[in-house]
Amino acid sequence: MEAGPRDTEQGRRDAADSASRLSPDGPDEQDVIADEVEVELRPQRRLRIWQLAPIVTLAAIGSLMFAFPLAFGTGDGGAVVAMLGLLISCCAAGWGVMAARRVGHTWPGLPARGSGERPDWRVIALYVGVGVAIVALAVWRVARLR
Repeated sequence: MEAGPRDTEQGRRDAADSASRLSPDGPDEQDVIADEVEVELRPQRRLRIWQLAPIVTLAAIGSLMFAFPLAFGTGDGGAVVAMLGLLISCCAAGWGVMAARRVGHTWPGLPARGSGERPDWRVIALYVGVGVAIVALAVWRVARLR
């Protein structure tokens, strides 16, 4: 097996020196000195407030537009307002998913982007099934307003 870059004669001598300084029950706290410090040079990729604010605002407005006509059954325009609210909520959700994907987040159960792994078809089927059920329930509820 090839030696790595740290497997040198100097490294062996340093290991022997540190082994001689050890007490039977482990190193003394004063003798332990950190030789290396790992620092992440790239900033952590996460969603910023300027990315989240419009998404959260659109989602809140859309959900309120969807909820109030359904809860209080206002007049003939209630179904139209509710469907518009559902559309705005879905747009905010899609925008949020795309922003999260851009910074490197993935859906639970799916492989990371660029990993080369194939997603499990059962997880995709579960996501599609849940999405279809939510849309079907929303359309059914709005249709009942008429």
